[in-house]
Amino acid sequence: MLENFEFYLFVLLLITMLILLARKIQVAYPVLLVLAGLVISFIPGVPAIKIEPELIFIIFLPPLLYEAAWSTSWKELWRWRRIIFSFAFVVVFFTALSVAVFANYFIPGFSLALGFLLGGIVSPPDAVSAGAILKFVKVPKRLASILEGESLLNDASSLIIFRFAMIAVATGQFVWYQAAGSFIWMCVGGAAIGLAIAYIFLKMHKLLPTDSNTDLLLTFIAPFSMYLIAEQLHASGVLAVVSGGLFLSYRSHDFLSSASRIRTVTVWESFCFLLNGIVFMLIGLDLPEIVSGLGDTDISTAIGYGVAVTIVLIMVRIFAGYAAVITTLVMKHFITVADTQSPGWHTPMIIGWTGMRGVVSLAAALSIPLTMTDGTPFPQRNLILFITFVVILLTLVVQGLTLPFILRTIKLVDRDFVRSEKEIDYEIQNRLAQVAVDKIRNDYADKIENFPTLKDQLDKYENQLRSSEIIINYAEYRKIYIDILETQRMWLINKNREELLLDEEIIKKHLRLLDLQEERLNMKS
Repeated sequence: MLENFEFYLFVLLLITMLILLARKIQVAYPVLLVLAGLVISFIPGVPAIKIEPELIFIIFLPPLLYEAAWSTSWKELWRWRRIIFSFAFVVVFFTALSVAVFANYFIPGFSLALGFLLGGIVSPPDAVSAGAILKFVKVPKRLASILEGESLLNDASSLIIFRFAMIAVATGQFVWYQAAGSFIWMCVGGAAIGLAIAYIFLKMHKLLPTDSNTDLLLTFIAPFSMYLIAEQLHASGVLAVVSGGLFLSYRSHDFLSSASRIRTVTVWESFCFLLNGIVFMLIGLDLPEIVSGLGDTDISTAIGYGVAVTIVLIMVRIFAGYAAVITTLVMKHFITVADTQSPGWHTPMIIGWTGMRGVVSLAAALSIPLTMTDGTPFPQRNLILFITFVVILLTLVVQGLTLPFILRTIKLVDRDFVRSEKEIDYEIQNRLAQVAVDKIRNDYADKIENFPTLKDQLDKYENQLRSSEIIINYAEYRKIYIDILETQRMWLINKNREELLLDEEIIKKHLRLLDLQEERLNMKS
C-alpha cells in the first residue's frame, strides 16, 4: 500500500476538486466521481484497485448508515412508515423476483436461483447514493422522507434475499419454512440487537465521566459494535445499525452535552463526506478488475444484459410507485392513512426515477465466492458482477443527471409545508423569546435588578417581541454581521500575537464562540 501512497493522495485531492466542481455546475457529486474513476482506470500505469467486500460491509457501510440514521427524522419515518416498509421489503422482493424471471428467460445459463441472486444484488436503491443525490435536488419533504427512510432499510431486505439465493445456488434446494424463520430472525433479531447495544452505549454516555472527545469516540465505536455483533449472531447488521442509530439520535439530548452534540455532528458530517467520496471513486476505479473477469463473454453482449436489467429495475419501481398510490387511495376507506389526497401521476414517476444503485450492490456482487463448495467455479459470477456494475453506472449517471431536469419540468408542490422556511423560522424565534421572558419574569423576578446581564438578556428578548418587523434585506444584514464578526476575529488574532504571556487557549475559546455565532447566522439564511 505504501508504494501507491502518492496515488491515493492524488485521488483524495481529485475527489475534493471534483466535489467543488459539482457544486459549481450544480451536479450531484457521485456522478462526477464515478465518471472520473472510470477515466482514471483507463490511464496506463494506474495501480489496479481491488474492492474487498469486507472493506465495504465493515468499514464503510456501518458508519454511513449510522450517520444517515442520525440525520433521519423519526417523526417523518413513522408518518410514512407504511409506504417506507412496503418499498423497503415488499417492493425489493418483487424487484428481485422480476429480475430473476427476466434473467432466467433471457440470459443464457441463468437458473431461477441465479436470477434471484442477481435480483437480490441490484434490487435495493442505495442509501449513500440516494442521500448524496437528494442533497443536490429540491424535492418535497414527504418525498425526501420516503426515499431516505426506504434507503435505510432496503439494504437489509436485499442482503437477506442475497443470502438465501446463495444457499439455493450452492445446495440446489430451497426450504421455505427454514428461510421464513431465518428471515424473521434477521429482521427482528437485527433490530433488537441494535436497540440493545444502543441502550448500553446510552448508559455508558450517562454513567461514565465523559467529555466531548470521549463522547465522540463512543459514537464511532457504536455502529461497528452493532453491525459486527448482529452479523456474528446471524442477524441483519444493517437493521442493527439503523435501529440503534435511530434510537440514539432520538435520545441524543438525554445523554450528550451541547458541546458533544456540536462536535459530534461536525466530525461525523466531515467523516462521512470523505467516505462517500472514496466510495464513489472506487466504483469507477474498479472497472478494469471487473472487465478482466468476463473472460470469453462478449463485452457488448454483457453491456446489453446490464442495460436490459436496468430497464427492468426502473419499470418495476415506477409500477410500484403507482401501485402504492392506488393502494393508499383504496385503504383510506378502511384505515387512517398519512395522506388522503391523491398525489397525482408526478410523484410515483419521480419515486420510480430515484432508484439509484450504489456501493452495497457492488460489494454484494464481489462477495460471491470464486468457487462452489466442491471446487467448481461459481456459475455466472463474472457476468453477475459486470451486470451489477452497468446497473450502478447507468442509474447513477443517467438518473442522477436527468433527475434535476425532470423536477424542474414537473415542479412538484410541497403540500406539507405551505409556509416558507423563513416565516416558520421567525415564528419559532418569537415563541422562544416569549418562553424566555415568561421564565425570567415568573422564576427570577427578584434577581433581575441584582444581575445586570440577566436584565440585558430580558431587554433583548422583550425588544425582539416588540419588534414584529422582519428583516427584508436579510442578505445585506448577514453580510454586515459577518463583517463585524471578522473584525472581532482579527482583533483576537492580533491580541494573541502581541501579548506573549496571554493564554492562547482563552483566545481559541473566543474564536470558537465567534465561529458558532457565524454558524447560527448561516443556519438562518
